[in-house]
Amino acid sequence: MRFGQLSAFLVFMTGPDFKNEMSLRTQGIWPVAGVDEVGRGPLAGPVTAAAVILDPHNLPKGIDDSKALSAKQREILFDQIMESALAISVSSVTAAEIDIMNIRQASLTAMARAISGLSIKPALALIDGRDTPAIDCPARTIIKGDALVLSIAAASIIAKVSRDAMMRQLSLLYPQYGFDTNAGYGVKRHIEALKIFGATPIHRQSFAPLSGKKNVKA
Repeated sequence: MRFGQLSAFLVFMTGPDFKNEMSLRTQGIWPVAGVDEVGRGPLAGPVTAAAVILDPHNLPKGIDDSKALSAKQREILFDQIMESALAISVSSVTAAEIDIMNIRQASLTAMARAISGLSIKPALALIDGRDTPAIDCPARTIIKGDALVLSIAAASIIAKVSRDAMMRQLSLLYPQYGFDTNAGYGVKRHIEALKIFGATPIHRQSFAPLSGKKNVKA
């Protein structure tokens, strides 16, 4: 393993930190929001984004990329972040909107809506990924930001737990698809249900293998 590869590996092993935010704060750039989205890949349900401004004096321990945490860990950290953060906003773009604008634009739209919904306007938004949403404040994109930057990791947890809760509610309306356990992803049970029952109004009709499938009644 080369030195550069080792350095990158060690960064991911140690998890996200608050160094980016503190550096910006010392430069007079504050408040800083972390922004992330979840739900680009599922066949059903919304894409959901969260924007989070953490309190530098009250940072919950154990925050990490939501994908690196168990469901129980995410739930605990969700509550801690909700209680301690200076501002939090969550926004979603529906499956119907995704079909109209495509998943990339839908993800950017969800992030823009989340940022605009913050009760405190950020001086800078740290965005997970490569693309910058259309927002009215400066932004900086960070690839793999949810594994590197604490505020983005916090946003990933808020977005993930919020969307999972939405999908559990939708599973009560459409129990045959297993949304409470698969969150709308194309697992075997979900695909089999689509073959038998067809798509629902919350399915993304532009996603394969859904194109052309007739909706079931709401």
